[in-house]
Amino acid sequence: MQSVELVSLSGAVAVVTGGGRGIGQSISTKLAAMGATVVLTGRDEGRVQQAAADLTARGCKAEGISCDVTDLASVDALGERLRATHGRVDVLVNNAGFGGPPGLLHELSPEDWEAIFNTNLRGVYYMLRAVVPLMIVAGAGHIINISSLAGKNPLPRGAAYSASKWGLNGLTYGVAEELRAHNIRVSVICPGSVDTDFSPRRGGKDTQKMLRPADVAYAVAMLVTQEPQSFISEVLIRPTQKP
Repeated sequence: MQSVELVSLSGAVAVVTGGGRGIGQSISTKLAAMGATVVLTGRDEGRVQQAAADLTARGCKAEGISCDVTDLASVDALGERLRATHGRVDVLVNNAGFGGPPGLLHELSPEDWEAIFNTNLRGVYYMLRAVVPLMIVAGAGHIINISSLAGKNPLPRGAAYSASKWGLNGLTYGVAEELRAHNIRVSVICPGSVDTDFSPRRGGKDTQKMLRPADVAYAVAMLVTQEPQSFISEVLIRPTQKP
């Protein structure tokens, strides 16, 4: 995507789930470079703390906190820490996701089904439950859910993942209506295949035709700095060529 000048986020607090690697790390880096204090969360405490330390070494404001979005107690503890340390959350990026093993739906184990939905849908609910009250008190905020084109189109051998992202899109639209009166915007980004360690398309014949994590980070930056023309935005990101 073409580079443009973006509005400063100085003074804002941004929380990015799954912020220690891949798309989440790229989003965290972009928001920190724009001046936000970024809280990176993830299950791997060492990874998120190292990612935060790397940003701090560049002169950015960042903090890494261990949090498992599938665990209610873990998310509640994060919410309390955010309240005590920062007293606010201006931007929440629900990025943590799990694709599960590729295969036919009727051959998918119940355990894998639960893991997919617990991360991609239940985890977003837990995070909203923890963070939205802070935004309501502030009378402002922006929530960005990272979905997928699989939430708009059929995904053979990935039906459970696709269903979880369709569900996330529906959740986004519903919550946007619920929070409209509180001046809280809710957006969803649906990228195509992104070249990360977790992409099921990685290792294919031409990853150069896939999106990069920076493409998604750019879309997040554009959303959080655009004029609030509406209270919900949907962004679809496709590579210029099919991988």
